[in-house]
Amino acid sequence: MDEPGILKAIVESCRRLHERNLLAAADGNISCRLPFNRIAITPSGVNKVKLRVEDMAFMQLSGIVIKGKPSSERLMHLAVYRACPEASCVIHAHPPTAIAWSLARPDLAFLPDESLPEVILAAGRIPIVPYARPGTTAMGEALAKFLPQHRLMILARHGALCWGETIEDAYNGIERLEHVCQILKSAVELGGLSTLPEAEIAALRELRTRQGPRIL
Repeated sequence: MDEPGILKAIVESCRRLHERNLLAAADGNISCRLPFNRIAITPSGVNKVKLRVEDMAFMQLSGIVIKGKPSSERLMHLAVYRACPEASCVIHAHPPTAIAWSLARPDLAFLPDESLPEVILAAGRIPIVPYARPGTTAMGEALAKFLPQHRLMILARHGALCWGETIEDAYNGIERLEHVCQILKSAVELGGLSTLPEAEIAALRELRTRQGPRIL
């Protein structure tokens, strides 16, 4: 995809996330890696429904701003790109049920993934990254121990992040995360979570390893 196409895809993805209630108002941010160590990123303080291609900000992988007012959470995006050479897109959104899991169950290091085969096969283990203040270097540092091995994460009390080799990969991760969290929440409300047999979980994890790390 050429650069104008990437910028249009970012704007469209912002609208899709808003339509699915995966972010609100100026929340969330999307970035994409461009040639010559440049990063395109959504600007700070702009409602994602109203975002236009010409509003996009640009920075270097070093963090130097080239144009516009990059998202206040750009340090988090840069941490991903520096740790993950395969990353072409990073999406940070605020899926409500995913965030709620981190509020209600601060004891969890990972989202329960032993109930649904789709979680294991499509996303693998989904860590809950300990809380760090948004927009600070601490957020990037909190992510560091989960990179590059994890592509989809819940950010405790804050949101979710997914990186991928395409914009669609990253978007699919956020959409899948909220869907899974809603199912798990419903199961808890209906009586509790049941799990797959241990042998089946092991087989699914092996299949996930063989098919590769992409979020499906």
